[in-house]
Amino acid sequence: MILDVPRFRDRADAGRQLAAALIGFAAADPLVLALPRGGVPVGFEVAKALRAGLDVLLVRKIGAPGDPEYGIGAVVDGENPQLVLNEEAMALVQPSDDYVEAEKRRQLLEIERRRNLYLGSRPAAPVLGRTVIVVDDGIATGGTVRVALKALRKDRAGHVVLAVPVAPRETLDLINPDVDEVVCLATPEPFVAVGRYYENFEQTTDTEVVRLLQQAERFENKSSMQSAG
Repeated sequence: MILDVPRFRDRADAGRQLAAALIGFAAADPLVLALPRGGVPVGFEVAKALRAGLDVLLVRKIGAPGDPEYGIGAVVDGENPQLVLNEEAMALVQPSDDYVEAEKRRQLLEIERRRNLYLGSRPAAPVLGRTVIVVDDGIATGGTVRVALKALRKDRAGHVVLAVPVAPRETLDLINPDVDEVVCLATPEPFVAVGRYYENFEQTTDTEVVRLLQQAERFENKSSMQSAG
């Protein structure tokens, strides 16, 4: 489902517009997973509208030996953190198993540090069998999102939806095999950069991420109490 809409005032506005396109998923009791930091204000609005749980999905790149910027894989946060390797890069670099394992442990520690920063002791939400909506503030090349989606597949999420305000159509075509559905509000041609389609695209701070996640936990708990009543 691809819809065309105007540009966005800010991430909250983009989240509200995205929520309107996703409202049909509310009955599925979805879990919204936002990619920090910019995806959290967008995901917050989606989770609020759908009365859904909100969590962060942390992805850490594993760089090649001696060249950390060249990604050979990534570790993705979750109830069971997943290692996703780039087969082409692995064949080219041929790192040792010990190197990959050590880097995996190092990145898992960084993921744990960031999760503690954002959510304290709250564990990652389970995705097994669930409808999961992965949200970001936009996609350019889609590398990080694709890794996250592959990890959710390995973690046996039930129905995976990618939801973003804006992305190039060719990137969405590459991502399509990794998801059950894509909801994107705008696919401008030519695509310039995600921030170009926002009036306000100031960097999201860690403080804002923490505040929104705490707020989301409160309305999630309230919704659960109302459902039980």
